[in-house]
Amino acid sequence: MAAQSSVADSGFPELTLEPEVLEIIATLEGAGFETWAVGGAIRDRILEDDSSDVDLATAAEPPHILRLFNRTVAVGVDHGTVGVLDRRGRLHEVTTFRSDVETDGRHAVVRFGVSLDEDLARRDFTINAIAYHPVRREWRDPFGGQQDLRQRTVRAVGVAADRFREDYLRILRALRFAARFDFVIAPDTWSAAQELAPGLAGLSAERVRDEWIKGLGSARNLNRLVQLWRDSGAAATWLPELSGIPVEDTGLDRDPVVLTNLLTGAAEKVLRRLKCSNDDISRGAALDRLPAAPADETAVSVRQWLRTVGAAADDLGLRAGWQGARVPGWGPVVEGVRARGEATDRKGLAISGADLQALGLPQGPGIGATLDRLLDAVIEQPKLNTAPLLSDLVRQWR
Repeated sequence: MAAQSSVADSGFPELTLEPEVLEIIATLEGAGFETWAVGGAIRDRILEDDSSDVDLATAAEPPHILRLFNRTVAVGVDHGTVGVLDRRGRLHEVTTFRSDVETDGRHAVVRFGVSLDEDLARRDFTINAIAYHPVRREWRDPFGGQQDLRQRTVRAVGVAADRFREDYLRILRALRFAARFDFVIAPDTWSAAQELAPGLAGLSAERVRDEWIKGLGSARNLNRLVQLWRDSGAAATWLPELSGIPVEDTGLDRDPVVLTNLLTGAAEKVLRRLKCSNDDISRGAALDRLPAAPADETAVSVRQWLRTVGAAADDLGLRAGWQGARVPGWGPVVEGVRARGEATDRKGLAISGADLQALGLPQGPGIGATLDRLLDAVIEQPKLNTAPLLSDLVRQWR
């Protein structure tokens, strides 16, 4: 067993965890269950990022945790995880010390009743296998995670191939962490990822989707993330459309649908493969097919374009920003059209189908055709969009 280290002799920084986390630890240890702060939040705090909620590893099994706390969420009880809500309403995952009995590359059968070091040994990467006891101010780092943080390295715990065969999703996690922190992937870990990338085919689309979206949202450099997916073989399995064409990171909103379109040119196909929501698939299809920009920057062209693209206008504008035009030349024209309330669809017209019937037009397809003709006129001349003027036009056309 690795020796425990105090803050003073470990080389680690001294961490100050929230009082609510200390209260959860005190409750568990007061009931006789050893408990440590673990995982990504500890890693991030060492890297001076305290935005993540702290998760805990404990000797208590799920029934004990459920009895000790009034506000809980069944996050993954079968695998030893209970979500505990602190007094501020934040969720902390509290997980029983566990080891893997068997895995199939997607799911694991776990055994409780193991030690903290055995629990850390089943984790994916050394930088995620660090534990901190805030009361005793002690660290547990049996696999050299602190050194890998200093050396900016993603390294599998133990034998990399074994870790990846336990759960192939860890390959994608390695890519995400490397892109997020701008770390290198250790040679043995990288070789194992490339060799075992075909195993990613056995993962569920939902798990791959979540990793892809997390990667898009967290990568310091999107081009690095794309290159890692391509070079590792992950793209060949799940995102063969992924292009190596570089994109400029402009600091704009990292909408995953827009970025998937930008990076693959086939958002609808990719998002359908990843089992995204119908709304996201529809947005992707619009980005794939609709005209990317107005024919020119005149107000008439912009109104015509808005009529064609409808709700996709904002996504297309965001994509234009990612393509290097942070504020496209037609962007302010779009804002002006919207600010003035100029009609770009039937709903924006000053008269409706019911009004046309009141003017004597028979119910049927002619109503829609007339509304479209009125919209053509209003797009050319927005000042026509009043009920009296549009009614006069209808009378002239009859």
